[in-house]
Amino acid sequence: MANDNFTITNRTKSTLPRVPFANIKDSVLGKSYELSLVFIGETTSRKLNKQYRQKDKATNVLSFPLDKKSGEIFITPSVAKKEGHSVGFLFIHGLLHLKGLEHGDTMERAEIKLRKIFNV
Repeated sequence: MANDNFTITNRTKSTLPRVPFANIKDSVLGKSYELSLVFIGETTSRKLNKQYRQKDKATNVLSFPLDKKSGEIFITPSVAKKEGHSVGFLFIHGLLHLKGLEHGDTMERAEIKLRKIFNV
């Protein structure tokens, strides 16, 4: 699935849930923001997490701002499932990081609001 400013790639064997990814992305970052969303397995997640965060374990979501108008989000569905997180929630979480938010009350309030709006 792709449009000019948003691509989704599934590198896992799992079927992706029906989440309005493009609408959520446009709501949080704007239509002109270029985003790549990639679903990955635990091996790739562990490699990226070790390389960029010096943590030698698979993680549920990683977000990488490339510049002010573009970024990448990697979600590991198997880790999300083990931790009891929905893919929709992790997508919102990653978007908010790309927007510049850090963990805390402001981010949690934004997550709750967006989850209600988009029913994820």
